[in-house]
Amino acid sequence: MDNPARGRILRRMEHDADILITGGGLNGPALALALVRAGFRVTLVDAQPAQAQGADDFDGRSYALALASVRLLTAIGVWERVGDKAQPMLDIKVTDGRAGEGPAPFWMHFDHREIEEGPMGQMLEDRYLRRAFAEAMAAAPGLTVLHGETVIAQDPGVDGVTVTLASGQSLSAKLLVGCDGRSSGTAARAGIKRTGWDYGQTALVCAIAHELPHEGVAHQFFMPPGPLAILPLPGNRSSIVWSERHGAAKAINALTDEDYLAVLRPRFGDFLGQISLAGKRFSYPLGLSLAQSFIAPRVTLIGDAAHGMHPIAGQGLNAGLRDIGALAQVLDEAQQRGEDIGAETVLMRYQEWRRFDTATLAMATDLSNRLFSNDNPLLRLARDVGMGAINALPPLRRGFIREAAGLTGELPALMR
Repeated sequence: MDNPARGRILRRMEHDADILITGGGLNGPALALALVRAGFRVTLVDAQPAQAQGADDFDGRSYALALASVRLLTAIGVWERVGDKAQPMLDIKVTDGRAGEGPAPFWMHFDHREIEEGPMGQMLEDRYLRRAFAEAMAAAPGLTVLHGETVIAQDPGVDGVTVTLASGQSLSAKLLVGCDGRSSGTAARAGIKRTGWDYGQTALVCAIAHELPHEGVAHQFFMPPGPLAILPLPGNRSSIVWSERHGAAKAINALTDEDYLAVLRPRFGDFLGQISLAGKRFSYPLGLSLAQSFIAPRVTLIGDAAHGMHPIAGQGLNAGLRDIGALAQVLDEAQQRGEDIGAETVLMRYQEWRRFDTATLAMATDLSNRLFSNDNPLLRLARDVGMGAINALPPLRRGFIREAAGLTGELPALMR
């Protein structure tokens, strides 16, 4: 007579992988590398062709990586491939004002020398980070990458989850992780609803070259339509993330490069001398998008699939990498205890760890954007006095520096 328990064990052993990941942007590869490091068999489904990860030309896209994120990338074998191409962020200067008028008299200045850990973060170009992920994944045992494929259906069961790819192929695993962005098909198929709203702003993104050195200083200039971030890149170059109202942004984006720069110059100022474009121009609408749950039967979400927020604090990718550190640790500890890594009790530990942190960060970015993206004279006075007070109090200032470096809260082991 057959033993049902033995049948269940056989079915578990027949999975194509321990964990399936859908989404091959940045979070998907980072999670895959963290999981194979812990001994899991992982299959990553990436809609992009393999050559998309290896582009050599600079297109202007870059990322501000907090110190804690750099630690995680070091632990999973990525930073060693790109560290020499990064620009340390040594200081952050935050000011308030209007285009063409210069900053208000009160500001915040965060100096990395006030903490012992070194630079608060690193700026890294997209082309280098994607190539490093591709190289690390190609060298990772236990990792299978399916390029040019998409998941079109998923079916959770008692012992695992089965997905169907657009090619017709079926794969099974103990757990499916959605790293597929704010419009996550993984979340939608799992019945996870979202909460959010449009900020009425569009981010204009580009890279510029400038005459004078930036000295590793990042700037955040708050203006009535939205913030302008000036983030240092290697050499005399900086990455720009510039928020405008939708209508104005559409008109600006339609301009020639020369006219685009003419609109940017009074906002940017002349503190770095003459500026010119150093890459392509991009734009994307800004809004808040939070998954109402980070988990469902045999499914969990990370990164933008779980929480998409305003880039005002530069924490989008950093929040996703913190998700990765937390999920990898939860699954590793569950595996060591002999638990089913796809069980609700295990996934709840990840959700409880990350939901409060991400909800708090989302509320903070939402409030900051509403507080600073206006020209109300009373709010201007209140925020300028507030910035001056923070700048004058060393303990409070150091707290903000540690927050910018990603060193606050319960850090996953990969970030310690």
